[in-house]
Amino acid sequence: MMQFPSKETVARLREMYPKGTRVELVSMDDPYTRLKPGDKGLVDFVDDGGTIHISWDSGSHLGA
Repeated sequence: MMQFPSKETVARLREMYPKGTRVELVSMDDPYTRLKPGDKGLVDFVDDGGTIHISWDSGSHLGA
């Protein structure tokens, strides 16, 4: 069963990663993406499940 983060955790993530925050990928365990450590992008939004949606400089749009 999947557990969702608390409202407090999501609120904290939204404070830490507002729209336009510059981020850099450290690691990702997704065999279907071409993203690699060091790739950079801009935060679009944090959804209610706590996923940070990012527009990567490479043109990809993938949540982390």
